Amino acid sequence: MKNTVCIVMPAFNSEETISKTFFDIPESYRSNVIVVDDASSDKTVKVATALDCTVIKHETNRGYGANQKTCYREALAKDANFIVMLHPDYQYDSRVIGAMVQILELGICDIVLGNRIRNRKESLKGGMPLWKYLVNRFSTFMENLLLGQTLGDFHSGLRAYTREVLSTVPFELNSDSFLFDQQMLLQAISMNYRLGDIPVPVRYFQDSSSIGLKESIKYGLGTSLNIIYFFLHKWKIKRNSIFVKKIQSQL
Repeated sequence: MKNTVCIVMPAFNSEETISKTFFDIPESYRSNVIVVDDASSDKTVKVATALDCTVIKHETNRGYGANQKTCYREALAKDANFIVMLHPDYQYDSRVIGAMVQILELGICDIVLGNRIRNRKESLKGGMPLWKYLVNRFSTFMENLLLGQTLGDFHSGLRAYTREVLSTVPFELNSDSFLFDQQMLLQAISMNYRLGDIPVPVRYFQDSSSIGLKESIKYGLGTSLNIIYFFLHKWKIKRNSIFVKKIQSQL
């Protein structure tokens, strides 16, 4: 049976970039793209529909994490073997999707992230604000140190998952905010899934999805708190249901 790849794009006011993002995807993967629109006020739905994507629209804005929950539920319902989450803001060079999927197919990793930060000069030249670069470098270093990983970018918006990961990790229990992404990685690590990454050029634009300083602080504090929860669960001090496999949590 041929492995099915589904690309999901959690969209919000992406009218200006979603078309460029779509056509950047290798042609062989464009036939199975799901766009979940989180109550955009622009023409994101109209543009995505014209691209012949499967389009799902939230009637109210639920948040970035809630958007991804819908994305993954729909991809699993389509029986996809591999699910690639791609921000529709044209920040990530999606030509690498084939390589990401191949790493999963070969069984080398269970999750593959796009690493935007190959070196400081390229990152800043690509448009990444200096303060975001510094925060990313510090937080990624600390997370690698604490969690025993070697990822180059813990905060990537280009991620590929095996079906097993999304069928096992209880992502429905995660935050509806930007914190969702970090919780997913912590859950995967707690369940001994293998994480890896692949270099992807930086393309930072004004339209790129991003959070401001205030939200970044909340995101950082939330991440720190969840890392504490991770270790409390790991050391069996305090059980946390977000780190319990779906199959176990249903017993």
